[in-house]
Amino acid sequence: MTSCFLEDFDRFDAPLESAPLARWERKRKDQLDRTSKTPNKTPQGDRFIPNRNVMNIEVSRLNLQQESYGKENNQNGSSLQDSHTDNIEWKSGRDLPSCHHYQSALASSLLQHSCHEERPQSKILTFKQKAPKPQEGYINSLKVLYSQNMPQISEQRKRILRHIPQTPDRILDAPELVDDYYLNLLDWSHENILAVALGSSVYLWNANSGDIQELCNISQDEMICSVSWVPDGHHLAVGTSMKDVQLWDTQRGRQVRKMHSHSSRVGCLAWNGPILSSGSRDTTIHHHDVRIAQHHVETLRGHEQEVCGLKWNVDGSQLASGGNDNLLMVWDHFQCNQPKYRLDHHHAAVKAIAWCPWQSHLLASGGGTADRTIKFWNTTTGSCLQSIDTKSQVCALIWNRHDKEIVSSHGFSQNQLIVWKYPSMVKMAELTGHTSRVLHMSLSPDGQTVVSGAGDETLRFWRVFEAPESKIKSSNKSLGHSQKGMMRTCHIR
Repeated sequence: MTSCFLEDFDRFDAPLESAPLARWERKRKDQLDRTSKTPNKTPQGDRFIPNRNVMNIEVSRLNLQQESYGKENNQNGSSLQDSHTDNIEWKSGRDLPSCHHYQSALASSLLQHSCHEERPQSKILTFKQKAPKPQEGYINSLKVLYSQNMPQISEQRKRILRHIPQTPDRILDAPELVDDYYLNLLDWSHENILAVALGSSVYLWNANSGDIQELCNISQDEMICSVSWVPDGHHLAVGTSMKDVQLWDTQRGRQVRKMHSHSSRVGCLAWNGPILSSGSRDTTIHHHDVRIAQHHVETLRGHEQEVCGLKWNVDGSQLASGGNDNLLMVWDHFQCNQPKYRLDHHHAAVKAIAWCPWQSHLLASGGGTADRTIKFWNTTTGSCLQSIDTKSQVCALIWNRHDKEIVSSHGFSQNQLIVWKYPSMVKMAELTGHTSRVLHMSLSPDGQTVVSGAGDETLRFWRVFEAPESKIKSSNKSLGHSQKGMMRTCHIR
């Protein structure tokens, strides 16, 4: 009896299986359930995960240890730290492609600039007063040089990868097109007429109808060295090896006047209103006022060898000249006794010269075989903004009128045209087909087609640039006539 009672008494210490849990047990169970549950979806953007491959862990460890170490040994420790820091090898893997992408994305998100830029265009902290506000109506003409547009990477990539045809629209034979780097034998007028100098003759090709006209033919012992259209007219200037400059009325097909002033051949011409500038092998540049009888009004001296490149900027305030003496010179319109800038950065002849059509003080120049670079200049300060090694001779340059693009023509070894995105200078397309160096280029009046002339005696028409949508319809109409004309004619002369 007593033993049975004791056994029942021992069961009072055993846990009650059907009894409710105590309050502290319920709280403990709830906490364990909350911490062990997996969230329904992965959290995004909750914290920053660093990339240890782009960190220098060794230097970081040294910086952490130097606080306690420096207090005990301030003098000896600092010298030891300097020597140890100099000997640390960089082993963090920054040269990996993944690290470059990581740095670029991080810089774009935090500082709104690319990691390849030498200095950021945005500031985190400013410790000086802001610049005073400009006067009302003031326009900064250099804003395009340092202002930036921050499109999304996908949009920028989409614009760069627009389709550019790799084959020419048409190829025309141009027999006796002289293979001379220092001549300028091609020019396209605003009336859609292309002037081509072939040997001792000048031919006009009408892009609308396809008709061909021989304008002039000088002595067989001489040759045409340069041609240049009046910007808004039907007159053509012709430079010859007979040391003169001729002015022709293309509508009537007759010579208007002949101007003598040089002592050697005239290899380049450039118009600025009624003023015609001519560059010669006699190393001088002459200004001719075609309205008056005494046409020779100014002589520019500065080059030591033949002048082979000559261009006025958009507003006619500055003239750029390039020569076989490897010099690029910038002249002010109102101060012609000496050049404003004498730029000697090129290491070969400077023939390729092109002023930016949407920024009057931005100049591009290209060097010959020993140089092979395209350089961009701020002609207000005379500073070189950028230099690109093209790996081949630069023969000609043309800017896009409607977008920030530039096309260059080259010599050995590819004899190609390259379309560049400015200012990143990313190659958008390489156009091949010529079998000799592409010495001449000219732009159509609608700003879309580039014609190239090479030593292989061919002219090739490339659909390089895009026009604004407002001009596409009108350009398509003229293109239709142009293509019909070209189908009937496969050679000039």
